[in-house]
Amino acid sequence: MKPTILLALMAFAFCLSPAAAQTAPAPVSKGYAAVNGLKMYYEIYGTGDPLVVLHGGLGAIEMFGPTLAALTKNRQVIAADLQGHGRTADIDRPLSYEAMADDVAGLIKSLGFKKADVMGYSLGGEVALQTAIRHPEAVRKLVLVSTAFRQNGWYPEVLAGEAQMSAAAAEPMKQTPMYELYEYVAPKPEDWPVLLTKLGNLLRQDYDWSKNLAALKMPVLIVGADADAVRTSHTLEFFAAFGGGQRDAGWDGSGRPSARLAILPGTTHYDIFMSPGLVAAVVPFLAAP
Repeated sequence: MKPTILLALMAFAFCLSPAAAQTAPAPVSKGYAAVNGLKMYYEIYGTGDPLVVLHGGLGAIEMFGPTLAALTKNRQVIAADLQGHGRTADIDRPLSYEAMADDVAGLIKSLGFKKADVMGYSLGGEVALQTAIRHPEAVRKLVLVSTAFRQNGWYPEVLAGEAQMSAAAAEPMKQTPMYELYEYVAPKPEDWPVLLTKLGNLLRQDYDWSKNLAALKMPVLIVGADADAVRTSHTLEFFAAFGGGQRDAGWDGSGRPSARLAILPGTTHYDIFMSPGLVAAVVPFLAAP
């Protein structure tokens, strides 16, 4: 694996070690939901309206660390491990945004919620977006963090790095805290090369969901880093697809779009999910009527 992607992965690996679990609150409950042939692991924190939180690629619930604690002050947070990640064992199907979105919708239903807010970061953001596209009736509000709705929304060097992800990277990446966490929590740690292979196959696929955005009627918050792996121009295009940045909102705010945009200063793709600014942007958005 070239240094580009390996260094990028190492940049946020520190928060994916077993020690990262120490920064998260204790769940009030946890378990596995049987959805689409998958036993999907989840943990529930706090009380209030439900918010489903989805981690990034090669991550797990632990990725959000202190962000979880801050979000649970006013919400019932349901953090889940996606297919093949964390404590959710892989099954005999490829990784796809659509299938994982169906899993999330199934989780919401299995927990007895008619609707839930859904927040996803990176890979989890794409899954959250597909959940809203495929199951709009299940999503009340949508938060997309460092997310692209089209593959070329990522910088070319990021795509080049993702193209290298395969089983060949499994052995060198065993030296990272990322693998340390996977080995610590995964039901079958020997599936590490399988996860890298499946994730690499997914990330190499072209996608463009621009035609699906106009149909989304729920409020959307788009969050990016000012030094993100997603192109800033793409994030602005994302906001524009929901009517943002098209005109002056007016002195009374009557021209404000339903979508919101937050670009967090001093952050990158590899630390935005731990930023206090993320919570500061998300909490008021979720609390708004």
